[in-house]
Amino acid sequence: MSVKELEKEETGRQASFGPVAWLRWAWHTLTSMRTALILLFLLALASVPGSLVPQRGVEPDKVARLYEQSPTLAEWYDRLQLFEVFTSTWFAAIYLLLFTSLIGCIVPRTAVYLRELRRKPPAAPKRLSRLPHHAAFDGDLTVEQAAARLRKRRFRVVTGDGWVSAEKGYLRETGNLLFHIALVGILLAVGAGSLYGYRGNVLVVEGDGFANTVAAYDRFIPGSRVSAESLQPFSFQLTDFEVAYQAAGDKRGQALDYTAHLKVNDTPESPARDYDLKVNEPLEIDGTQTYLIGNGYAPVFRVTDGKGQIAFEGPVPCLIEDKATMTSGCVVKAPDAQPSQLGFLLRFLPTSVPLTDGTYASAFPGNINPEVQILGAFSGDLGMRSGKPQSVYELAEPEVMRKLKPVLMGSDAPKPLAVGQSVNLPGGLGKLEFTGVKEWITLQTAYDPGRMPALLAAATAVVAIALSLMIRRRRVFVRVGQGRVEVGGLTRTDNSAAGFAEEFADIVKVLSAGEKDVR
Repeated sequence: MSVKELEKEETGRQASFGPVAWLRWAWHTLTSMRTALILLFLLALASVPGSLVPQRGVEPDKVARLYEQSPTLAEWYDRLQLFEVFTSTWFAAIYLLLFTSLIGCIVPRTAVYLRELRRKPPAAPKRLSRLPHHAAFDGDLTVEQAAARLRKRRFRVVTGDGWVSAEKGYLRETGNLLFHIALVGILLAVGAGSLYGYRGNVLVVEGDGFANTVAAYDRFIPGSRVSAESLQPFSFQLTDFEVAYQAAGDKRGQALDYTAHLKVNDTPESPARDYDLKVNEPLEIDGTQTYLIGNGYAPVFRVTDGKGQIAFEGPVPCLIEDKATMTSGCVVKAPDAQPSQLGFLLRFLPTSVPLTDGTYASAFPGNINPEVQILGAFSGDLGMRSGKPQSVYELAEPEVMRKLKPVLMGSDAPKPLAVGQSVNLPGGLGKLEFTGVKEWITLQTAYDPGRMPALLAAATAVVAIALSLMIRRRRVFVRVGQGRVEVGGLTRTDNSAAGFAEEFADIVKVLSAGEKDVR
């Protein structure tokens, strides 16, 4: 071959590895079993932050607390979408790649499997003694007798002139195929839940109610196919909330049970019914489940302004600062107070006790001796009429806080207020009264039409993987003639020879049995 011919062949080889070849290589790599396993591992690994980092859709109060305690870390979490792991772009990318990889695996394997089902076992080799398992005995066994006995052991049998070929274990590949199809079913179920499902979070105080409408949620995350009319029209009222705590021992203060007593209306026309909502025992109405996910205290305050008018009155949900004692931080805002708006930073102590240094702390999470500490009282423009959304757990933004006038600080404030007590603000600006204690609960309402299909697909995957692990593909061959019977066997599954040896011995025993053993 000349130099020009070699150069022409090399150029043709390089030209053949163009965009089409690269696409073919990428598709082959994506649809390989190794890639599917890697993507499945990455999907499981990507789910870990969803368990370690509080999610906005599940624990919004913990997200707010993280922003308050570590704002820089919380901002980075938000940039990396760690507060919304399961709806993040990077999680969706892994999900879609895995879905594509599984489809690319299933389609060609299904075609191969269907061809295997139609294919008959091969003819028996002439020299069975070369097979991994071999036995011989004297007897007048016929081809028909051997075939009948192997069929009774659920072998697929083919006969020829003096030989029998039998094969068993096709369900192993069935299990492999079903496992992949089940994984696709799980992904489709999750996708259906994302499209047609929704979830929302709401905080409800004792005595208040909730109606399943978009406007009633504190946070609502609908699927792309969900509209306001898609929500089931149920409602309920929180009549009472009870928490049982361990009263003594090493685990003193540990919560033992949570019960939210509800009055539920399944539809606007249906009568109210009683329901006790507990952790992991959701309220379910027409496929929509409402879970109890959190609780806290909502002390009741009354703010009277400098003109003697009531500027604010009602319960204030407080953000938990110490879970062990339920010490909570509260913010009270009175934007309608005259002559100046009023704001208060407070600390709620469920079981207040004095300490030796003159300060106060909560000794127990239960509501035994509730008191409220005044950390600071401020007057001035709270910025609530600027049009910007504000958190109920913050008095104002930092630039607004700098403009407020402190009228009562922690060092100047009186001892904690008990229920029924009040404190007058200096300069005749008004009065703060602590009038009672209620509790709040946080609920997550979720509708997921893919929940049951995902469960069925997961159960199918478990059964399928058990089939693929427990069933062995094996072949048995028999040659008869001149009063001599030879039996050979081999497995088509790696690392299963030891398990087949005992079965092969049983087969030889059945084949060598007399006519009386044939049923």
